[in-house]
Amino acid sequence: MRPKKATLILVDEQTLFREGLAALCEATGQYEIVGQCGDGGKAVEVVCSKKPDLAVLDLSLTEVGALGVIQKASRRGVATRFVILSTRRDRKTVLEVLRSGAAAFMLKSDSAAWFFRGLRNVLEGSIFVSPQIQLSDLLVSLRQRGGEPYEKLTFREHQILMMVIQGWRGKEIADQLDLSPKTVSTHLVRVMKKLNIHDIPGLVRFGVRQGLIPLR
Repeated sequence: MRPKKATLILVDEQTLFREGLAALCEATGQYEIVGQCGDGGKAVEVVCSKKPDLAVLDLSLTEVGALGVIQKASRRGVATRFVILSTRRDRKTVLEVLRSGAAAFMLKSDSAAWFFRGLRNVLEGSIFVSPQIQLSDLLVSLRQRGGEPYEKLTFREHQILMMVIQGWRGKEIADQLDLSPKTVSTHLVRVMKKLNIHDIPGLVRFGVRQGLIPLR
């Protein structure tokens, strides 16, 4: 039996680039393109309706920026992992993207081989950064800044934290992410332990302080 293909959406305002990337992905036989669009507003709709395994976004999207797409999708409990493509490689941009919840930051000048290696790493649960970017510089920057407390969280823990501070209940989270309530509870306990927070209101206050949720 053939292995199941990973589902993927592509979001880039440059149609020729987007369609070329789609052709490359489909040619591998490992990916199924379930959606394409050219702006961030449409991207939110496609991600939330299709719920693909991966969403590859150009950093410079119109209407809703790439990081806004990640935030909006996370609020809705979508389990999609996000890969950001960009021409920018400055440290501030890379750190901002990774802290937003993206699973990978790649450059449009990367080779196809590195692009697909990045996708595989992300599907396996890892974080991936373009080989053209000096990871040592990023790590030094994080140490100098002390890092953000939530950087200690795994992808799933971060996802559940975002849902909890948006008001989702345990059973709702379990149903949305196709997990058992016990598994959600276990993840939540780990989140609280890592953040040294002891109750849900404390998590909400933490979310506001860290800018994970907007003040209304």
